[in-house]
Amino acid sequence: MRCEIQQLLRKRRGDEADMFGRRKPKIRLLTSAAAFPRGAFRAKEAARSTSLFRIAASDFLSALALVLLIWQSRFAALRLVLILGFLPASYAAEQGNAGTNTVLLFSFFRGNGEDGLHLAWSCDGLRWTELKSPTGKSFLEPRVGGRLMRDPCLHLGPDGTFRLVWTTSWRRPTAFGYASSKDLLEWSEPRAIPVLDNEPTAENVWAPELYYDAARAQWLIFWSTTIAGRFPETAGGGDHNHRIYFTTTKDFETFAPAKLFYDGGFNVIDATLLAANGTFYLIVKDETRNPLKKNLRIATADKPEGPFGPASQPISTNNWVEGPSAVQIGDQFYIYFDHYSKPQYYGAVKSTDLRHWQDISQQVSLPQGARHGTVLKVPETIINRIRTLPTHTTEEP
Repeated sequence: MRCEIQQLLRKRRGDEADMFGRRKPKIRLLTSAAAFPRGAFRAKEAARSTSLFRIAASDFLSALALVLLIWQSRFAALRLVLILGFLPASYAAEQGNAGTNTVLLFSFFRGNGEDGLHLAWSCDGLRWTELKSPTGKSFLEPRVGGRLMRDPCLHLGPDGTFRLVWTTSWRRPTAFGYASSKDLLEWSEPRAIPVLDNEPTAENVWAPELYYDAARAQWLIFWSTTIAGRFPETAGGGDHNHRIYFTTTKDFETFAPAKLFYDGGFNVIDATLLAANGTFYLIVKDETRNPLKKNLRIATADKPEGPFGPASQPISTNNWVEGPSAVQIGDQFYIYFDHYSKPQYYGAVKSTDLRHWQDISQQVSLPQGARHGTVLKVPETIINRIRTLPTHTTEEP
Protein backbone atom coordinates (compact mmCIF):
# COMPACT_ATOMS: atom_id res chain seq x y z
CA MET A 1 0.00 0.00 0.00
CA ARG A 2 1.34 3.40 -0.94
CA CYS A 3 2.88 5.64 1.71
CA GLU A 4 0.32 8.38 1.18
CA ILE A 5 -2.58 5.99 1.80
CA GLN A 6 -0.92 4.53 4.91
CA GLN A 7 -0.47 8.00 6.37
CA LEU A 8 -4.05 8.92 5.50
CA LEU A 9 -5.59 5.89 7.16
CA ARG A 10 -3.35 6.06 10.25
CA LYS A 11 -3.42 9.79 11.00
CA ARG A 12 -6.44 11.38 9.25
CA ARG A 13 -4.77 14.76 9.73
CA GLY A 14 -5.78 18.14 8.34
CA ASP A 15 -3.70 20.41 6.12
CA GLU A 16 0.02 19.77 6.59
CA ALA A 17 3.16 19.21 4.55
CA ASP A 18 4.08 15.65 3.67
CA MET A 19 7.59 14.18 3.90
CA PHE A 20 8.64 15.75 0.61
CA GLY A 21 7.28 19.25 1.26
CA ARG A 22 4.00 18.85 -0.65
CA ARG A 23 0.83 20.22 0.93
CA LYS A 24 -1.62 17.54 1.99
CA PRO A 25 -5.30 18.53 1.71
CA LYS A 26 -7.75 17.86 4.49
CA ILE A 27 -9.33 14.46 3.82
CA ARG A 28 -12.80 13.42 4.94
CA LEU A 29 -13.45 9.68 5.02
CA LEU A 30 -17.10 9.15 4.06
CA THR A 31 -17.84 5.90 5.79
CA SER A 32 -21.32 6.36 7.25
CA ALA A 33 -24.66 8.03 6.66
CA ALA A 34 -23.64 10.68 9.19
CA ALA A 35 -21.32 12.17 6.60
CA PHE A 36 -24.39 13.34 4.59
CA PRO A 37 -27.82 13.47 6.31
CA ARG A 38 -30.58 11.68 4.40
CA GLY A 39 -31.91 13.85 1.58
CA ALA A 40 -29.09 16.40 1.97
CA PHE A 41 -26.79 15.28 -0.85
CA ARG A 42 -24.70 18.18 -2.10
CA ALA A 43 -23.07 17.93 -5.51
CA LYS A 44 -20.45 20.56 -4.62
CA GLU A 45 -19.28 18.60 -1.58
CA ALA A 46 -19.23 15.38 -3.55
CA ALA A 47 -17.15 16.96 -6.31
CA ARG A 48 -14.71 18.35 -3.73
CA SER A 49 -14.37 14.97 -2.07
CA THR A 50 -13.78 13.35 -5.45
CA SER A 51 -10.95 15.77 -6.19
CA LEU A 52 -9.34 15.14 -2.81
CA PHE A 53 -9.50 11.39 -3.24
CA ARG A 54 -7.80 11.73 -6.60
CA ILE A 55 -4.92 13.40 -4.77
CA ALA A 56 -4.87 10.77 -2.02
CA ALA A 57 -3.99 7.82 -4.29
CA SER A 58 -2.56 7.26 -7.71
CA ASP A 59 -2.70 3.57 -8.45
CA PHE A 60 -5.59 1.28 -9.21
CA LEU A 61 -5.28 -1.01 -6.18
CA SER A 62 -5.10 1.87 -3.73
CA ALA A 63 -8.09 3.44 -5.45
CA LEU A 64 -10.06 0.21 -5.11
CA ALA A 65 -9.21 0.03 -1.40
CA LEU A 66 -10.54 3.52 -0.83
CA VAL A 67 -13.69 2.84 -2.85
CA LEU A 68 -14.43 -0.12 -0.58
CA LEU A 69 -14.24 2.25 2.38
CA ILE A 70 -16.53 4.72 0.67
CA TRP A 71 -19.02 2.00 -0.30
CA GLN A 72 -20.58 2.07 3.13
CA SER A 73 -22.18 5.39 2.19
CA ARG A 74 -25.96 5.01 1.87
CA PHE A 75 -26.26 7.33 -1.08
CA ALA A 76 -26.06 5.72 -4.48
CA ALA A 77 -25.62 9.09 -6.17
CA LEU A 78 -22.55 9.85 -4.08
CA ARG A 79 -21.09 6.42 -4.77
CA LEU A 80 -21.64 6.87 -8.49
CA VAL A 81 -19.93 10.27 -8.57
CA LEU A 82 -16.96 9.03 -6.56
CA ILE A 83 -16.43 5.83 -8.50
CA LEU A 84 -16.92 7.27 -11.99
CA GLY A 85 -14.78 10.30 -11.23
CA PHE A 86 -12.09 8.72 -9.07
CA LEU A 87 -11.19 5.40 -10.64
CA PRO A 88 -10.49 6.54 -14.20
CA ALA A 89 -8.44 9.51 -12.99
CA SER A 90 -6.46 7.30 -10.63
CA TYR A 91 -5.77 4.74 -13.32
CA ALA A 92 -4.68 7.47 -15.76
CA ALA A 93 -2.39 8.95 -13.12
CA GLU A 94 -0.83 5.55 -12.55
CA GLN A 95 -0.15 5.12 -16.26
CA GLY A 96 1.22 8.63 -16.69
CA ASN A 97 3.20 8.98 -13.47
CA ALA A 98 4.42 5.47 -12.68
CA GLY A 99 7.52 5.59 -10.53
CA THR A 100 7.19 9.24 -9.52
CA ASN A 101 6.23 8.54 -5.90
CA THR A 102 9.26 8.57 -3.62
CA VAL A 103 10.14 6.73 -0.42
CA LEU A 104 13.23 6.54 1.77
CA LEU A 105 15.86 3.82 1.51
CA PHE A 106 18.62 3.04 3.98
CA SER A 107 21.77 1.03 3.18
CA PHE A 108 23.67 -0.51 6.09
CA PHE A 109 25.90 -3.34 7.27
CA ARG A 110 25.90 -5.69 10.25
CA GLY A 111 28.60 -7.13 12.46
CA ASN A 112 32.02 -6.46 10.97
CA GLY A 113 30.68 -6.24 7.42
CA GLU A 114 31.37 -9.88 6.58
CA ASP A 115 28.09 -10.61 4.79
CA GLY A 116 27.57 -7.48 2.69
CA LEU A 117 24.85 -4.97 1.86
CA HIS A 118 21.56 -4.71 3.77
CA LEU A 119 18.62 -2.41 2.97
CA ALA A 120 15.60 -0.98 4.79
CA TRP A 121 12.83 1.39 3.67
CA SER A 122 10.48 3.90 5.26
CA CYS A 123 7.62 6.25 4.51
CA ASP A 124 8.26 8.73 7.30
CA GLY A 125 11.97 8.42 8.11
CA LEU A 126 11.24 7.10 11.60
CA ARG A 127 9.93 3.58 11.29
CA TRP A 128 12.05 1.40 8.99
CA THR A 129 11.37 -2.07 7.59
CA GLU A 130 14.12 -4.34 6.36
CA LEU A 131 14.03 -5.54 2.77
CA LYS A 132 14.92 -9.14 2.07
CA SER A 133 17.10 -10.24 -0.82
CA PRO A 134 15.65 -13.04 -2.98
CA THR A 135 18.84 -15.00 -2.37
CA GLY A 136 18.16 -15.13 1.36
CA LYS A 137 21.55 -13.49 1.87
CA SER A 138 22.66 -9.87 1.55
CA PHE A 139 21.95 -7.82 -1.57
CA LEU A 140 25.66 -7.79 -2.47
CA GLU A 141 28.41 -9.84 -0.89
CA PRO A 142 31.91 -8.42 -0.27
CA ARG A 143 34.45 -9.91 -2.65
CA VAL A 144 37.18 -7.27 -3.13
CA GLY A 145 39.97 -5.70 -1.09
CA GLY A 146 39.88 -7.01 2.44
CA ARG A 147 36.55 -8.77 1.68
CA LEU A 148 34.50 -6.65 4.05
CA MET A 149 31.60 -4.33 3.30
CA ARG A 150 31.44 -1.69 5.99
CA ASP A 151 29.92 1.79 5.74
CA PRO A 152 28.03 1.17 2.47
CA CYS A 153 27.19 4.51 0.84
CA LEU A 154 24.45 4.23 -1.78
CA HIS A 155 23.32 7.02 -4.13
CA LEU A 156 20.98 7.22 -7.11
CA GLY A 157 22.51 9.06 -10.04
CA PRO A 158 20.72 11.26 -12.57
CA ASP A 159 20.95 8.42 -15.10
CA GLY A 160 18.85 6.15 -12.87
CA THR A 161 21.83 4.04 -11.80
CA PHE A 162 22.55 3.24 -8.16
CA ARG A 163 26.20 3.74 -7.22
CA LEU A 164 27.61 2.00 -4.15
CA VAL A 165 30.95 2.51 -2.42
CA TRP A 166 32.16 0.93 0.82
CA THR A 167 35.06 0.23 3.18
CA THR A 168 36.77 -3.04 2.20
CA SER A 169 39.32 -3.33 5.02
CA TRP A 170 40.39 -1.91 8.36
CA ARG A 171 43.91 -1.35 7.05
CA ARG A 172 45.53 -1.72 3.65
CA PRO A 173 44.99 -1.97 0.75
CA THR A 174 44.18 1.73 0.36
CA ALA A 175 41.15 1.19 -1.85
CA PHE A 176 37.37 1.46 -1.62
CA GLY A 177 34.82 -0.95 -3.05
CA TYR A 178 32.54 0.03 -5.93
CA ALA A 179 29.56 -1.52 -7.74
CA SER A 180 26.49 -0.27 -9.59
CA SER A 181 22.92 -1.43 -10.20
CA LYS A 182 19.71 -0.36 -11.90
CA ASP A 183 17.36 -2.18 -9.51
CA LEU A 184 19.36 -3.12 -6.36
CA LEU A 185 19.04 -6.78 -7.35
CA GLU A 186 21.45 -7.21 -10.26
CA TRP A 187 24.86 -5.65 -9.63
CA SER A 188 27.94 -5.00 -11.70
CA GLU A 189 31.04 -6.94 -10.82
CA PRO A 190 32.44 -5.32 -7.64
CA ARG A 191 35.78 -3.54 -8.02
CA ALA A 192 38.39 -2.25 -5.62
CA ILE A 193 39.29 1.33 -6.62
CA PRO A 194 42.84 2.14 -5.48
CA VAL A 195 43.53 5.61 -4.10
CA LEU A 196 46.54 7.33 -2.52
CA ASP A 197 48.97 5.05 -4.35
CA ASN A 198 51.45 7.92 -4.14
CA GLU A 199 51.31 7.82 -0.33
CA PRO A 200 53.18 4.69 0.80
CA THR A 201 52.53 5.46 4.50
CA ALA A 202 48.76 5.81 4.06
CA GLU A 203 47.26 3.37 6.54
CA ASN A 204 43.62 2.96 5.52
CA VAL A 205 40.58 4.11 3.53
CA TRP A 206 37.50 4.38 5.73
CA ALA A 207 33.86 5.26 5.06
CA PRO A 208 33.93 6.42 1.42
CA GLU A 209 31.02 8.74 0.63
CA LEU A 210 29.40 9.79 -2.65
CA TYR A 211 28.04 13.15 -3.73
CA TYR A 212 26.87 14.10 -7.22
CA ASP A 213 27.94 17.59 -8.26
CA ALA A 214 25.28 18.50 -10.83
CA ALA A 215 26.95 21.80 -11.75
CA ARG A 216 30.06 19.95 -12.92
CA ALA A 217 28.31 16.71 -13.90
CA GLN A 218 30.73 14.67 -11.81
CA TRP A 219 30.86 12.54 -8.68
CA LEU A 220 32.82 13.43 -5.56
CA ILE A 221 34.10 10.48 -3.54
CA PHE A 222 35.62 11.33 -0.17
CA TRP A 223 36.86 9.24 2.73
CA SER A 224 39.08 9.35 5.83
CA THR A 225 42.73 8.27 5.87
CA THR A 226 45.62 8.42 8.30
CA ILE A 227 48.99 9.17 6.68
CA ALA A 228 51.82 8.59 9.10
CA GLY A 229 53.69 11.77 10.05
CA ARG A 230 51.03 14.18 8.80
CA PHE A 231 49.33 16.74 11.05
CA PRO A 232 51.62 16.26 14.10
CA GLU A 233 49.68 18.88 16.07
CA THR A 234 46.86 16.35 16.61
CA ALA A 235 48.93 13.15 16.66
CA GLY A 236 48.38 12.67 20.40
CA GLY A 237 44.60 12.55 20.20
CA GLY A 238 44.47 8.76 19.95
CA ASP A 239 42.71 6.45 17.48
CA HIS A 240 44.83 7.29 14.42
CA ASN A 241 45.06 10.83 13.05
CA HIS A 242 42.65 11.04 10.15
CA ARG A 243 41.82 13.74 7.64
CA ILE A 244 39.32 13.65 4.77
CA TYR A 245 40.60 13.10 1.21
CA PHE A 246 38.73 13.01 -2.09
CA THR A 247 38.73 12.19 -5.78
CA THR A 248 36.33 12.95 -8.62
CA THR A 249 35.01 10.96 -11.56
CA LYS A 250 32.47 11.26 -14.33
CA ASP A 251 32.26 7.60 -15.31
CA PHE A 252 33.75 5.51 -12.46
CA GLU A 253 36.45 4.40 -14.89
CA THR A 254 38.94 7.24 -14.56
CA PHE A 255 39.55 9.09 -11.30
CA ALA A 256 41.33 12.34 -10.52
CA PRO A 257 44.39 12.13 -8.23
CA ALA A 258 43.36 12.12 -4.56
CA LYS A 259 43.70 15.39 -2.65
CA LEU A 260 43.01 16.73 0.83
CA PHE A 261 39.30 17.52 1.18
CA TYR A 262 38.92 18.69 4.77
CA ASP A 263 41.25 19.53 7.65
CA GLY A 264 39.36 21.11 10.51
CA GLY A 265 42.33 20.98 12.88
CA PHE A 266 41.19 17.75 14.55
CA ASN A 267 41.17 13.99 13.97
CA VAL A 268 38.14 13.49 11.69
CA ILE A 269 36.29 10.60 10.02
CA ASP A 270 32.88 9.73 8.52
CA ALA A 271 32.17 12.82 6.45
CA THR A 272 28.89 13.25 4.57
CA LEU A 273 27.59 16.14 2.48
CA LEU A 274 24.16 17.81 2.44
CA ALA A 275 23.13 20.61 0.06
CA ALA A 276 20.47 23.03 1.34
CA ASN A 277 19.52 26.63 0.60
CA GLY A 278 22.55 27.22 -1.59
CA THR A 279 24.99 26.03 1.09
CA PHE A 280 26.92 22.77 1.40
CA TYR A 281 26.99 21.23 4.86
CA LEU A 282 29.82 18.82 5.63
CA ILE A 283 28.82 16.67 8.61
CA VAL A 284 31.74 14.88 10.25
CA LYS A 285 32.71 12.89 13.29
CA ASP A 286 35.30 14.43 15.60
CA GLU A 287 37.38 11.32 16.26
CA THR A 288 39.41 12.85 19.09
CA ARG A 289 39.73 10.49 22.06
CA ASN A 290 42.00 12.52 24.34
CA PRO A 291 40.16 14.57 25.49
CA LEU A 292 37.02 12.62 24.60
CA LYS A 293 34.96 14.02 21.70
CA LYS A 294 33.57 11.25 19.44
CA ASN A 295 30.68 13.49 18.38
CA LEU A 296 29.22 15.09 15.24
CA ARG A 297 30.05 18.58 13.97
CA ILE A 298 29.20 20.60 10.84
CA ALA A 299 31.30 22.79 8.54
CA THR A 300 29.89 24.79 5.61
CA ALA A 301 31.00 25.95 2.17
CA ASP A 302 29.64 27.63 -0.94
CA LYS A 303 30.75 24.77 -3.22
CA PRO A 304 30.68 20.99 -2.73
CA GLU A 305 34.48 20.80 -2.93
CA GLY A 306 34.89 23.54 -0.32
CA PRO A 307 36.85 25.19 1.12
CA PHE A 308 34.90 24.55 4.32
CA GLY A 309 34.87 26.89 7.29
CA PRO A 310 35.42 26.08 10.97
CA ALA A 311 33.42 23.19 12.42
CA SER A 312 30.45 23.92 14.65
CA GLN A 313 30.05 22.89 18.24
CA PRO A 314 28.80 19.29 18.59
CA ILE A 315 25.28 18.74 17.29
CA SER A 316 24.89 15.27 18.82
CA THR A 317 23.77 15.12 22.44
CA ASN A 318 25.84 11.99 23.11
CA ASN A 319 29.43 10.97 22.54
CA TRP A 320 30.42 7.71 20.86
CA VAL A 321 28.38 8.37 17.72
CA GLU A 322 29.52 8.08 14.10
CA GLY A 323 28.38 7.40 10.55
CA PRO A 324 26.17 10.48 9.97
CA SER A 325 23.78 10.50 7.01
CA ALA A 326 21.50 13.45 6.23
CA VAL A 327 18.25 13.99 4.33
CA GLN A 328 15.55 16.63 4.08
CA ILE A 329 12.00 15.44 4.87
CA GLY A 330 9.47 18.19 4.28
CA ASP A 331 10.78 21.28 6.06
CA GLN A 332 12.89 19.24 8.48
CA PHE A 333 16.50 18.09 8.14
CA TYR A 334 17.34 14.69 9.65
CA ILE A 335 20.82 13.43 10.49
CA TYR A 336 20.95 9.74 11.35
CA PHE A 337 23.88 8.32 13.33
CA ASP A 338 25.24 5.07 14.68
CA HIS A 339 25.64 5.07 18.49
CA TYR A 340 28.24 2.33 18.43
CA SER A 341 29.11 1.95 22.13
CA LYS A 342 26.87 0.05 24.51
CA PRO A 343 23.96 0.15 24.15
CA GLN A 344 24.38 0.13 20.37
CA TYR A 345 21.47 1.76 18.53
CA TYR A 346 20.65 3.92 15.53
CA GLY A 347 19.48 7.41 16.38
CA ALA A 348 18.83 10.78 14.77
CA VAL A 349 18.66 14.51 15.33
CA LYS A 350 16.44 16.91 13.39
CA SER A 351 16.38 20.64 12.68
CA THR A 352 14.52 23.23 10.65
CA ASP A 353 17.45 25.63 10.34
CA LEU A 354 20.54 23.35 10.46
CA ARG A 355 21.73 25.20 13.56
CA HIS A 356 19.47 24.07 16.38
CA TRP A 357 19.07 20.32 16.76
CA GLN A 358 16.63 18.06 18.59
CA ASP A 359 17.45 14.44 19.41
CA ILE A 360 14.64 12.15 18.18
CA SER A 361 16.41 8.82 18.71
CA GLN A 362 13.52 7.46 20.79
CA GLN A 363 11.26 7.83 17.73
CA VAL A 364 13.61 6.05 15.32
CA SER A 365 13.32 2.32 14.72
CA LEU A 366 15.79 0.67 12.35
CA PRO A 367 16.44 -3.07 11.88
CA GLN A 368 18.26 -4.76 14.73
CA GLY A 369 22.03 -4.51 14.48
CA ALA A 370 22.08 -1.87 11.71
CA ARG A 371 25.46 -0.15 11.47
CA HIS A 372 26.80 2.93 9.61
CA GLY A 373 24.66 3.45 6.52
CA THR A 374 23.21 5.99 4.12
CA VAL A 375 19.71 7.41 3.68
CA LEU A 376 18.41 8.41 0.24
CA LYS A 377 15.17 8.97 -1.65
CA VAL A 378 14.22 6.44 -4.32
CA PRO A 379 11.23 5.71 -6.60
CA GLU A 380 8.63 3.66 -4.76
CA THR A 381 8.43 1.26 -7.71
CA ILE A 382 11.98 0.07 -6.92
CA ILE A 383 10.96 -0.87 -3.39
CA ASN A 384 7.66 -2.41 -4.45
CA ARG A 385 9.40 -4.74 -6.86
CA ILE A 386 11.73 -6.04 -4.15
CA ARG A 387 8.85 -6.43 -1.71
CA THR A 388 6.91 -8.64 -4.13
CA LEU A 389 9.72 -11.16 -4.25
CA PRO A 390 9.12 -14.45 -2.38
CA THR A 391 11.39 -13.58 0.55
CA HIS A 392 10.11 -10.04 1.14
CA THR A 393 9.04 -8.92 4.60
CA THR A 394 5.33 -8.45 5.19
CA GLU A 395 5.70 -5.80 7.90
CA GLU A 396 4.55 -2.29 6.91
CA PRO A 397 6.56 0.77 8.00
